[in-house]
Amino acid sequence: MDKYIWLIPILPLAGFIINGIGRNTLSKAVIGFIGSALVLISFGISVGLFLQINDTHKAINVDLFNWFTAGSVKISFAFLIDQLSALMLLIITGVGFLIHLYSVGYMKDDAGFGKFFAYLNLFIFFMLLLVMGSNYLIMFIGWEGVGLCSYLLIGFWYTNPDYADAAKKAFIMNRIGDLGFIIAIFIIMVIFGSANFADIFKLAGTKGFASAPYTIITILLFVGAIGKSAQLPLFTWLPDAMAGPTPVSALIHAATMVTAGVYMIARSNILFTLAPATMHIIAVVGLTTAVLAALIALTQTDIKKVLAYSTVSQLGYMFLGLGVGAYTGAFFHLLTHAFFKALLFLGAGSVIHAVSGEQDMRNMGGLSGKLKITFITMFIGTLAISGIPPFAGFFSKDEILAHTFMHSTPMYIIGVITAMFTAFYMFRMMYLTFFGKFRGTHEQERHLHESPSSMTIPLIILAGLSIVGGFIGVPEALGGHHWLEHFLAPVFEKSTALLVVPELSKSTEITLMCISVGGALLAILYAYVKYIKNAHVPVRDTEERPALVDISYHKFYIDELYDAIIRKPLDALSVFFDKVVDRLGIDGFVNGLGKGSIEASKGLRLLQTGNVGFYIFMMVAGIISILMYILIKA
Repeated sequence: MDKYIWLIPILPLAGFIINGIGRNTLSKAVIGFIGSALVLISFGISVGLFLQINDTHKAINVDLFNWFTAGSVKISFAFLIDQLSALMLLIITGVGFLIHLYSVGYMKDDAGFGKFFAYLNLFIFFMLLLVMGSNYLIMFIGWEGVGLCSYLLIGFWYTNPDYADAAKKAFIMNRIGDLGFIIAIFIIMVIFGSANFADIFKLAGTKGFASAPYTIITILLFVGAIGKSAQLPLFTWLPDAMAGPTPVSALIHAATMVTAGVYMIARSNILFTLAPATMHIIAVVGLTTAVLAALIALTQTDIKKVLAYSTVSQLGYMFLGLGVGAYTGAFFHLLTHAFFKALLFLGAGSVIHAVSGEQDMRNMGGLSGKLKITFITMFIGTLAISGIPPFAGFFSKDEILAHTFMHSTPMYIIGVITAMFTAFYMFRMMYLTFFGKFRGTHEQERHLHESPSSMTIPLIILAGLSIVGGFIGVPEALGGHHWLEHFLAPVFEKSTALLVVPELSKSTEITLMCISVGGALLAILYAYVKYIKNAHVPVRDTEERPALVDISYHKFYIDELYDAIIRKPLDALSVFFDKVVDRLGIDGFVNGLGKGSIEASKGLRLLQTGNVGFYIFMMVAGIISILMYILIKA
């Protein structure tokens, strides 16, 4: 399969070019087919590569051409397909194809159908480039590319000022993190003399210096991951990204962009293992993000906002896993999250499609009978994200919590409580959306209908993956062999040798599982009592809420805080530079020179009288002046 690797990213790029050029001439059927089929072919090639690597247990390096040489540094445009990137290719192309297929039905009435599919294909191309690159520079190209595409897709309906602002917010906040990433790349090239993963990871740990350089590099890399994967303090762009069409939300929040930071740290695992201080920071930031996002999700009434903050929280879990050295567990959760979160977002889109664009759960209810496929598949996704066995999220979340328990008991307790919050707000979403009486308008109720097959088929496939996806990582305590851990072992080999992880007994591990599952079930029961038995519906925005609920509903006023301490001071500083430094200073100096020249020329012009006698007088005066100067100098 080696000779076909280059086709994996090129096919989506070809889809972008074809659909971009023909967006106004090709039919929607042709555009949808081209955009989806090319990603599906990439998926087929990715499956072949995965099977080859699974059989040979050897990474594949494909050196396409020499990109550039600067002094002793030679950078090749090359691809690396190993166990880590092979799994990522399956997720990106597989889930990406399902999202493309779903978009055929969801966007069928949109005037920008062709442009939308062109952007989706370009997004897939850059994400593939990010995970396939054999060095940090190619990864950075893909990194920046998905940032650009997220801006285009979030602001797809740019005529709405709020949507355009959300796109700009995502773009700007990502640039903050990207600055840290590119500085880290420069330092890596200075220290290791290369940007290639193979060269860097081979030398890591053999250099004759302490952990300080590794700490600096990894903190800067983590800053990049904070921006892309929406961790504190750069997470507020992700909920606002809901401004884009629902397939975009699924693409950004599940399979692609937000997982880039997790992938980058997992790829660079040995550098982070050699920087224990950075690992601790990652664990604390990840856990704090998970808790804060879960607390906000508890009170949200927009169905997509609930899922958005859920994504931030689950990403926090992944970073918690990375911080405590559970690299396999964090990546495992990345995989399972791709299944159930894509399912939940696409399911939410199906609900929104059925209720004529309504997103407020206070105006839903009683939809389980009308949207049977959507309800059943979303229910499966909700069980998976809540960590209920045997669904996918149970196995991956349990592995992170088990490693956290070995690392820090207080962190473990907070992690379990956060898992309980997750189960509560997800079943709260299900109860408000699908149970009770319909609370929307009579017109909406008349038009309630299940989505077309192009939308429900991806839901069914993703629901199946949410059920069986966790079985690739069944722990030994439950009689499994954890296939994923053995498959990824070569990628994390050096880190595993350095990390000192105490063994958990089977009884302790099973006890921890029971605690997390029991906590989730209690949270589900409480949500049932509150929203089904007592038929509670969140109050309208015009009504008063309890103080803590109000703080959570307004997202802890973090956006307002950033507005007060960052945006407004920067605006004031920019006004100062505009009016004082630019207009009075720089413009004043330049304009002063111009005005001075004009005024001087006006004075000199008076000497041009046109009188011949005056000119003779001036010539004589000039000659006398020259003679006097010569005599004095002599």
